[in-house]
Amino acid sequence: MTVTEGVAAIEAIMFAYGEPITIEKLSEASGIEEETAVKLIDTLERQYNVRESGLRILRINGAFQIAARSEFSDSIKKALETRKQQPLSQAAMETLAIVAYNQPVTNGFVEQVRGIDSSSVVRSLVERGLLEEAGRLDLPGRPISYKTTDNFLRCFGLTSIEELPPLPDREGQLDFDELEKMEQEKELEYPASTQGEDN
Repeated sequence: MTVTEGVAAIEAIMFAYGEPITIEKLSEASGIEEETAVKLIDTLERQYNVRESGLRILRINGAFQIAARSEFSDSIKKALETRKQQPLSQAAMETLAIVAYNQPVTNGFVEQVRGIDSSSVVRSLVERGLLEEAGRLDLPGRPISYKTTDNFLRCFGLTSIEELPPLPDREGQLDFDELEKMEQEKELEYPASTQGEDN
């Protein structure tokens, strides 16, 4: 593997991971020795600086994360607000149903049920204020668990999670169709005034 390929691999893993990742996990995922992986991160950071990229490398308690530069925060906020007004996708409805009926759950659990990478969908729902972190599990890697928010209840016209429609008899079949019907009936919107209330 060339240096260019190594940098690209490290960048791709960090981008897809979406949260701080330890050098141990980076090394394991990329097949690159830890010492070399650190050097490749430094190289990636220099590349960002040289080309005045909108991205930067965050170093948090020994872990690394790709993040947007703070000077673009206003533009990013506007883009996220625009996205908040969009109706929930089928993937989002599935993910919400999985979390709502099984909470608190990790992103890994959601992916096992859906059979597909769901990290971006989970992040989107957190940004919309429909999901929030519920702590970290006492497992290797300390994965984050998620639960629904009070904003989720408001948006779907519920007073508590116990008012969710019952699951169908078919084992493993989550009732995201029923949630979608509830969304349409309530004409869901995500006003800016609710941003951050439940995160």
